[in-house]
Amino acid sequence: MSTAIENGVNVQALLDAREALASAPEAAQFTWRASSKWQNGVHSTTTIQNYFGLGEEQSHKTETVLDADHPAVFAAEDNGITPIEYLLVGLASCLTAGVASVAQNRGIQLRSVEATVEGNHDVRGILGDADVRNGYNDIKVSFDIDADASEEDIEALVAQSQKRSAVFDALTNPTEITVAVV
Repeated sequence: MSTAIENGVNVQALLDAREALASAPEAAQFTWRASSKWQNGVHSTTTIQNYFGLGEEQSHKTETVLDADHPAVFAAEDNGITPIEYLLVGLASCLTAGVASVAQNRGIQLRSVEATVEGNHDVRGILGDADVRNGYNDIKVSFDIDADASEEDIEALVAQSQKRSAVFDALTNPTEITVAVV
């Protein structure tokens, strides 16, 4: 008698969506949105609620408001994490979701998944030193996964999660960004 694997991911729905979108690629075109408003100093709030997908406007269940600021060591008020830390949040959560999804699809029961993400950043670039990059020099992701699987199977979960991660892709491949004043 086998025990059903339950990691909380509806893999069948994801597989059904993949099949349906293969014959309707226009419905697979999503536009995610975030609206940021300056508060004071270097503090801003960003609101996320609506997006476009499946051919029409959609909404999340609830509106999410995120604060971004800089810490006191940068002479700021520290009302939220820094914008560059949000990249780490996105990467960690995307890879972690991928691990859960791939594990569910492969019949691997997870007990715990923890990702630690560290980005090394020389802040002299954002302070105006033209010889120093503005962004991260490198990012390291470490997973601690407890699962009913071999070490090789767990490494394969992480590799497949990385392969399918939208955030990993956006950070490791050029993404065209247009900035305009309206």
